[in-house]
Amino acid sequence: MGLRVSTRLSIFPLPGVILFPGLQLPLHVFEPRYRALVSDALARDRRIAMIQPQRAAEGAPLFAVGCVGRIGEVEALDDGRYNIVLEGEARFRLVRELETTTAFRQIDATLIEDRDDEVLSSVERAGFEAEARRFADAQGYSVDWDSVARLDDMALINGVSQIAPFDPASKQALLEASDLSERCELLIQLMQFFGFRDGDEERVTLQ
Repeated sequence: MGLRVSTRLSIFPLPGVILFPGLQLPLHVFEPRYRALVSDALARDRRIAMIQPQRAAEGAPLFAVGCVGRIGEVEALDDGRYNIVLEGEARFRLVRELETTTAFRQIDATLIEDRDDEVLSSVERAGFEAEARRFADAQGYSVDWDSVARLDDMALINGVSQIAPFDPASKQALLEASDLSERCELLIQLMQFFGFRDGDEERVTLQ
């Protein structure tokens, strides 16, 4: 895994929200500053960088790693809001935040060159699916296991990492994992940990 040259990115800092290369993230954009961010991106290169703040506060420091997304689908509503779908392109590492006059924050970052041919061993894949079934059953989630079985390793591990109902720090650790095997192992550990928690939290459906 190598690093490319530094690049300037406009960011959408949302706690608990991560994006992975090759995956999609639907967003409803209503705050004026982020409507301006979308308008600016559409007028330029359609790129928006998703990164988590370290806490839910105005101007909070950012975590070290995020993911650049390209706006695919876009619906501009009459009142200025947007419904967009971001398509993950590449992870990036934060270099520094920039002083700007825009309503939205901007950073310098280096893009992380992830391999796109990573696979799990058969033992890793089987271990993950077994733990995922236990976790889903314990939490009362509805899962189409036939569809899960047809996913390639990267789509499965990154997809679950993106939508799993873990806390922001855990989701960040998944995003920062150096390779697919490390992310798979961390996911298993997180499912085991969160599986012991009370099951009266918000339910999600994994599809």
